Amino acid sequence: MTIPGSEYLAKILHAASQSLLIPDIVGLLFFLVFAFMELGSFVAEMRRRKVIQPVNLLEVIHDVGGVSLWQMRNLQQVLDSSALNPRQKKLVSDLLAKPGLSPEVRRLVAQDILDREEFRFKQTLDKTDLLAKLSPVFGLMGTLIPLGPGLAALGQGDVRGLSEAVIIAFDTTVVGVAAGAVGALISRVRRRWYEQDLRYLELLLELVVGGESRAVQETEAGAVIRRRN
Repeated sequence: MTIPGSEYLAKILHAASQSLLIPDIVGLLFFLVFAFMELGSFVAEMRRRKVIQPVNLLEVIHDVGGVSLWQMRNLQQVLDSSALNPRQKKLVSDLLAKPGLSPEVRRLVAQDILDREEFRFKQTLDKTDLLAKLSPVFGLMGTLIPLGPGLAALGQGDVRGLSEAVIIAFDTTVVGVAAGAVGALISRVRRRWYEQDLRYLELLLELVVGGESRAVQETEAGAVIRRRN
C-alpha cells in the first residue's frame, strides 16, 4: 500500500541526499589536504623534540653540590636544557625575571601560565581529533550516496553506471579512512607529548614559586613509576 504523497517526499529526500555528494567530496579533499599539512607539522615537531635532550630534574637537584638550586641562574640552566618550546621558556623566564613579586602573586601567575598552555594544547589536539572523527563520517556518506543511483542503474541493466557509482563509493571510503587514521595517530602521539610537557612545566613553575619540597617529591615519584614500567 502506497501512502498518498509519499512518492513526492521520497523524491525530495532522494534529491536532498544526492545534492550532498559534491559537498561531501569537497569536504573529503579538504580533510585530505589538512591531514597532509598536520602530518608535516607533526614530523617537524618530532624532529625538534629528538634534537632537544631534556635535563633530568632529579639529577640536577641531587648533583647541585653546595650551591642552592633555587637560585635564578640554576633555574635558568634547567629551563634552557628543558624540552619546552621557546615560547614556553620565555614565559617561565619572564616570571624568573620578576623576583619582586609576592609568593601569592607568583603562584597566581604560574597557574595562569599553566592554564593557558593547557588550553593551547587542547586547541591543537582538537583539530586532529575532529579530523579523526569527521573524516570517516564523510567517507561513509560518500560510500552510501552513490550506491542508490548505482543500484537503480543495475536494475535497468546499466552495469557501467553501477561501476562508476562503486568507484566513487570506494574512493571516498579510502580517503575518509586514511585522513581519519592520520588524525588519530597524530592526536595520540601529541597527547602523550603535551602531557609530559605540562608535567615538566608544572615542576619548573613549582621551583620558580618556591615549591622545592613538592617538586622533589613529584620528580622522585615519577622516577619510581618509570622504573616500575
